[in-house]
Amino acid sequence: MEQFALTDEQKMLRETIAKVAREKVAPRAAEIDAKAEYPQDMFDLLKSLDLFALPFPEEYGGTNSMLASCIAVEELARVCYNTAYLLVVQWVPFGAILHGGTEAQKADYLPQLASGALRGALGVTEPQAGSDVSAITTRAEKVEGGYRINGTKIFCTNSAVADFALIAAKTDPTKKHAGIGVFIVDTKSEGFMVARNESKLGARGVPSSELHFDNIFVPDDKVLGEPGKGFKLVMEAFNKSRPIIGARGVGLAQGAMDLCVNYVKDREAFGQPIANFQGVQWMIADMAIQNEAARNLVYKAAAMVDAGATGQELAPMAAISKCFSTDVAMKVATDALQLFGSQGISRDNPIERYFRDAKVLQIIEGTNQIQRNIVGRHIINTTYPA
Repeated sequence: MEQFALTDEQKMLRETIAKVAREKVAPRAAEIDAKAEYPQDMFDLLKSLDLFALPFPEEYGGTNSMLASCIAVEELARVCYNTAYLLVVQWVPFGAILHGGTEAQKADYLPQLASGALRGALGVTEPQAGSDVSAITTRAEKVEGGYRINGTKIFCTNSAVADFALIAAKTDPTKKHAGIGVFIVDTKSEGFMVARNESKLGARGVPSSELHFDNIFVPDDKVLGEPGKGFKLVMEAFNKSRPIIGARGVGLAQGAMDLCVNYVKDREAFGQPIANFQGVQWMIADMAIQNEAARNLVYKAAAMVDAGATGQELAPMAAISKCFSTDVAMKVATDALQLFGSQGISRDNPIERYFRDAKVLQIIEGTNQIQRNIVGRHIINTTYPA
């Protein structure tokens, strides 16, 4: 389960994606960030490469490999956070439906998500409910033939361009986790409103939106999973997607180090390249050491997903990989910017973009403080049970 040596096919995938990233994605990265516009051309590029199905079963055109998916995300994130993000926001709803949907729901949505014909989103966070999912107040009230949904979501990434969103809502407000359902909501439904897009520090090319639901009707056949199982479904989708978030951290850190090494080799001070200074070499060495450790943690978590690990077997390792790799991304981006000196704080320098995007990774898909909670509880309750 813990073996993750790359196959020849995975090595070829890395080479292919790296070439595409260098030649077609990198030239667009700065403009996507600066304009904060959805990169439809990058979506079309990923669609043409048949990458949206990558992690999923072969019947949907995928490789059935989370490890292969992490490799693809890593290489894209090395040059453009936002293009890598396009894969992630497609994969999370796909994974949730694959894991918890009915056969009819899988037949309706998965082939179209895999091909890029449909775009999805996941709406969980609310103004007073972020890390504490059980505190959501969006209400799904049972009516004849389905449910009526009322409430508000914030930071619902991709919803402004999505065809549907998976919305977590309380079916029974007297219960906590057991009272949450997940609903497949058509974004064209009467009462579904995208109120505004957030102006974000990083991750600016894929919109995160505030949503309002005004008595939206959702038929019974659009309820995802069994009643009362919504929270578990959302958590399992998060667990299985966390190696992908970790891969973005690894790719971002590698890209920041790439920029930094090239700069310190060219930049001269006191009559020589600053790359000759021992202090600079130690900073570069720390970047490489930390990112190699992060890469191995992410690949291990991905290999566990591929081996079928779920629940409490997967959760702590998924949390470890996400937490460590995104902390490393922030540390490497910070040190890289420091080595650029005053050049690093200029909006004209790409390292500034890496710095902003790295901070986002420490917060999304479960803050790194929550990841530490998951790991800590597992150690105390499982490794050292009473």
